[in-house]
Amino acid sequence: MSVESKTVNTVLGPVPADELGVVSVHEALLSVVPGAEHAFDITIDRADVFGTLAAKLRDFRAHGGGTLVDSTGMFHGRDVPLYEALSRTTGVHIVASTGQGPEEMLGGYFLTPQTDPPTPWPAEKFAGLFTDEVTQGMVVPRVERRGAAGLVATTATRAGMTPTDESLFRGAARTALATGVPVSIRYGSDAVHDLGVVLDEKVPAHRVVVGGLDRRDAVAAGAPLETARRGACVALDHVGTEDEAHLTDDERVALVAELVAAGFGNRVLLSCGATGVAKGHAGHDLPYSYVLTTFVPLLKARGVSDADIRRMLVDNPRDLLSAP
Repeated sequence: MSVESKTVNTVLGPVPADELGVVSVHEALLSVVPGAEHAFDITIDRADVFGTLAAKLRDFRAHGGGTLVDSTGMFHGRDVPLYEALSRTTGVHIVASTGQGPEEMLGGYFLTPQTDPPTPWPAEKFAGLFTDEVTQGMVVPRVERRGAAGLVATTATRAGMTPTDESLFRGAARTALATGVPVSIRYGSDAVHDLGVVLDEKVPAHRVVVGGLDRRDAVAAGAPLETARRGACVALDHVGTEDEAHLTDDERVALVAELVAAGFGNRVLLSCGATGVAKGHAGHDLPYSYVLTTFVPLLKARGVSDADIRRMLVDNPRDLLSAP
């Protein structure tokens, strides 16, 4: 199937894949720690949230951005009507996601269903939950379903994948197989192992993106190159973050150049993991435009070609998100 005939699920409906433009694949719009919406000391003023996010999306568009993927999943503040209004107002395509994780962030209902003794949900039950959000529309609590999710995203426990995390990963993989949307995973302690769980469900590797591969532990283990060798997408999705756990931007540039030189430029995705509005946690306050305004010039200075940069920002995410 040609690119021209493929589509991507956005909050305003299917969009031709070749109209996405520059895509930022791992970002957050409204990010709310589950339960914070009920806290006495936290205010969520929708007009204020809208104004803040609209300004950030307009800045992204002004610097050449076309599509933003909110990859936070189901219960971290996802607000589909808000995202619809933002997309209409700013002209930025917004792809929202289904999925859950890690285990510690799940509500009790998803951890201890009515079994004796309590057991994690099986993968097939998670798959049904996520698949309905792609085929029937994303749930807006107490209202209705709205537009279809364009991505299924899940995260493993940082210390290592738990049995519940594995159910989440396998359920996400089965949704990807059933619906054609891609699956995005954020690994726990071992990126290659966690990717293997998804690939074990027979999801084509090119439909999988592994996030967090600019973490120092991943790079030390050789995970970016091994992920690319297995055919999955390598997400360097903390661009602009420089702390003990992550590479510096200069080190990220070197990693991108290494992947390109090894023939894996067609597997690399770039984003900041920025948080537009955070409630209940500090968030990550970077402009969505940071990759375009700051990181791309660093890539060019390193000798990464315009064609390779376009591949990473336009072609690779388009191919990942578009239905096969």
